[in-house]
Amino acid sequence: MKSNFYQFEAKSIQGKDIKMEAYKDKAVLVVNTASKCGLTPQYEGLEALYKKYKDRGLVILGFPSNQFANQEPGDEKSISEGCLINYGVTFPMFSKVDVNGENAHPIFKYLTSELRGTFGRRVKWNFTKFLIDTRGKPSKRFSPTTKPEAIEKYVKKILNN
Repeated sequence: MKSNFYQFEAKSIQGKDIKMEAYKDKAVLVVNTASKCGLTPQYEGLEALYKKYKDRGLVILGFPSNQFANQEPGDEKSISEGCLINYGVTFPMFSKVDVNGENAHPIFKYLTSELRGTFGRRVKWNFTKFLIDTRGKPSKRFSPTTKPEAIEKYVKKILNN
């Protein structure tokens, strides 16, 4: 098992391999997303949080997943277009992944083992959020219904350390 967030990599929504090491020394918020979920409007709050803090060291990484009620049925192109057109998303988005089960992406296996939630190691629903500190250590897990604005104080604390 890898012991640090920076040891992972994932495929961007454009199909490029991205090493998480690229986000070293930043506060990272990993979010599993979906385009057709009641929580999808959180994209707006996430984008606002990103715009407000990206110059101070915050990066938000969106990982679309279709594991909850078929709420992300599209391909990477339609997901990417929907995020941009509907919500103006400028933070990095990644290819669609599983977040639970044996085929879960290694990043989510790692994060759920480090930060357990209501359902233990399982991701409860779309828009579960994981905050990683500037040293690559998972620091806090937020439920799907936690609005991005409520995460701001935790982001500020990490960025001020």
